Amino acid sequence: QVQLVESGGGLVQAGGSLRLSCAASGRTFNYYSTAWFRQAPGKEREFLAVITWTGGSINYADSVKGRFTISRDNAKNTVYLQMSSLKREDTAVYYCAADSLNRLMMSPYAYDFWGQGTQVTVSS
Repeated sequence: QVQLVESGGGLVQAGGSLRLSCAASGRTFNYYSTAWFRQAPGKEREFLAVITWTGGSINYADSVKGRFTISRDNAKNTVYLQMSSLKREDTAVYYCAADSLNRLMMSPYAYDFWGQGTQVTVSS
């Protein structure tokens, strides 16, 4: 089992930046790809970005490409999501998720383990 804990969310003004962290505990999540998703009230969970366990392959959703950057530090068992030029529509609960097959999947159903989420609120 892998336990994932997100942190770094909060309230930020539009145009600002935040860095989210996803820390793994229990069994290491080396060899797992890790993704970030978000879910706004009344909306479906939305894929944002995914990174393979080596960090050698990355995929982004078009909606965040150029504004968000995913990275990982396997020595710290942590994956990051650097978010910049934030917009009000980025307001959501942000989740990280791990895929034991190390794929670059956009569907939330591909992921085995999930964190509890961290709230990001962007004010105008």
